Amino acid sequence: MTRSRTAVAALIATAAIAGAGAAASAVGGDDTSRREQVRDRGARVMPFSLDATTHYFDATPTGGIQRVLAKDPGDAEQVRLIREHLREEAAAFARGDFGDPASIHGDDMPGLRELSAGHDRIDVRYRDLPAGARIDYRTRDRRLARAVQAWFDAQLSDHGPDAQHGAGGDHSGHSD
Repeated sequence: MTRSRTAVAALIATAAIAGAGAAASAVGGDDTSRREQVRDRGARVMPFSLDATTHYFDATPTGGIQRVLAKDPGDAEQVRLIREHLREEAAAFARGDFGDPASIHGDDMPGLRELSAGHDRIDVRYRDLPAGARIDYRTRDRRLARAVQAWFDAQLSDHGPDAQHGAGGDHSGHSD
C-alpha cells in the first residue's frame, strides 16, 4: 500500500472509531448506561412491568420466536398486558411498522431496516401462552432470517437480565 493510501486508511479507521465512540456516548457510553436507557424507554412503550416479566428470544433457521412471560404465571394483570401488547406489536410488525422497537433501541438497531423493508416476506404470527404470549417470525429468505436473528441479539444485549435465550417455560408442545 502506498504511503498516501496508508494515510487515508488510517484516517478512515480513526474516523470510524471516533464515530463509534460518539454513538456509544449518545446512548449512554457503556452497557450499563445503555441498558438503563433502554429500560426507561421500554417502560414508556411496554405496558407490563419489566420487573415482573422476562423476554425470551430463540433464533430458528427460518427466523425466530419471541416470548414475553410473567414471572408469576398467576399474575393475571401482567399476562393480560403482555398479550395485549404483543398482539398489537405482531400486527404492526406484519405491516412493516417497527416503530416501537426503534423508539426503545434506536433507529440503527441491527436487523430493523431489513425487517421493515422485507416485512411482506415474513410470516408474523401471534399466540397466547399460559403465562404471556409469543410472536413467531418465519421467512424463506435467509437474509431476512439473519435479520431477525440480529434483531434478537440486539434485544438480548440491550435488555440484559430482563431477556434470555431459550423457551422460558413455554410448555405449549410447539417446536420449530
